[in-house]
Amino acid sequence: MAQAIQKGLQANGYAVDVSHSGFEGEEKAVLEPYDLIILDLMLPDRDGVDVCRNLRRRCVETPVIMLTALSGTDDKVAGLDAGADDYLTKPFEFEELLARVRAMLRRGEASEGRVLECDDLKLDLYTRMATRGEQEFELSNKEFGLLEYLMRNPNRVLSRTQITEKVWDMNYEPGSNVIDVYISSLRKKIDRGYERELIHTIKGAGYRFGIMD
Repeated sequence: MAQAIQKGLQANGYAVDVSHSGFEGEEKAVLEPYDLIILDLMLPDRDGVDVCRNLRRRCVETPVIMLTALSGTDDKVAGLDAGADDYLTKPFEFEELLARVRAMLRRGEASEGRVLECDDLKLDLYTRMATRGEQEFELSNKEFGLLEYLMRNPNRVLSRTQITEKVWDMNYEPGSNVIDVYISSLRKKIDRGYERELIHTIKGAGYRFGIMD
């Protein structure tokens, strides 16, 4: 089931990490700033309720959708009392999970604003459209993910390894030019013909997004 959920979310443009044990998942959630956690109640090494409760004790505020085969009211209450934000009973349709994922992520966007901005470039997190000046651009899933990652990390040098792991959800293979291809595609859309370029190549290091002095 974890593999099916991972493939379904990736097909809809999300980067996904999977942990098959509660201890591993808890440590990942503490160390990485995830947007959302999908947590099964019945894990091989511990109870998902305990994982959720520990995350909240460790000040991890990432939204949690809990999955369980137990449909009793007491089980749902226990999960919600432990800090879960939503609850889905198995079996379920993937489209329902996807809708709940979108709804949960919109809650976070509401608190941070739906639009990322840098200079005269805007990225709408709802419509997944980029606008620079009066020009609007359609973005593929990967272009959107790449631009969002760049805009959330302005003025930082991001290596190809970092970009691959965060946007492509896989390990970087030396010699691969997939990052360069998508960077080039983004540049054609949001940089070409404008006075100030926003995507900069840092030789031997990676890329930097923002206005260069």
